[in-house]
Amino acid sequence: MSAHRQQSLWVPVLFLAPALLLFAVYVIYPIGQSIWLSFYDWDGLSPKYFIGFENYRELWYDDRFWTSLKNNVIWLVLFMLAPVFGLGIALFLNQQVFGIRLVKSLFFFPFVISQVVVGLVFAWFYDPSFGLMNVVLKAFGQEPLAILANDKYVTYGIIAAGLWPQVAYCMILYLTGLNNLSPDQLEAARMEGAKGWKMLWYVVLPQLRPATFIAVVVTVIGALRSFDLVATMTSGGPYGSSNVLAFYMYEQSIGNYRVGYGAAIATVLFLIMLFYISFFLWRMLRTEK
Repeated sequence: MSAHRQQSLWVPVLFLAPALLLFAVYVIYPIGQSIWLSFYDWDGLSPKYFIGFENYRELWYDDRFWTSLKNNVIWLVLFMLAPVFGLGIALFLNQQVFGIRLVKSLFFFPFVISQVVVGLVFAWFYDPSFGLMNVVLKAFGQEPLAILANDKYVTYGIIAAGLWPQVAYCMILYLTGLNNLSPDQLEAARMEGAKGWKMLWYVVLPQLRPATFIAVVVTVIGALRSFDLVATMTSGGPYGSSNVLAFYMYEQSIGNYRVGYGAAIATVLFLIMLFYISFFLWRMLRTEK
């Protein structure tokens, strides 16, 4: 191998080395340490005791863990509406009409505010005494509905709050993608008579695959690590019915001083996230080929 070829191979490695080092220190190492802690009984202060798979065995018989896992699945399924709604709103806003920039800023607003603020706003919105939702229900002659105090509806109420900023984020991704569509492909499709749904399905959506990939991955991660809204709006209540894995992990690790058990919950959450994103990435790469 020539010296020039060896140099060309080392240049990308040298440029990537700082980023890979930071990734290893701040991502890979904490993940490995968390998995390692899941095999110990530890309160965060006293010496650790190796107990093998005992934490995972306890998870298997823990009803609150299964409730949290079920809620995470509901989050994951319903959060997939965010890319769909985001795409629809982006298509609507991708027009050159008077005042569209003001409308775009209104749709963009939920993305720039804190999740804690979103949780507080929706908690007030759902309040059975003075919340706007129940004011509307009273206007139609319906009884007030305490969404956050009802174990049947609480998870769906929190998910609705989470979808508000998530849809805004997906909308921004798709607006960026729509602004970068190939005009040559669009013009060729028009000359072939494509319009409406055919134009969207066969010409626009294939060019939006990178935006769709990012939107889906970020949405999946957001659904699985949902913590802020649950902590702000219900703290897992009523009676643990709105718990999710991220909040249950925090509750066990910090609240109950069971760091090893919390690490086991975190490991399960990480494996679910890894499997789902890897599967979606594999499907996307296969489609590209």
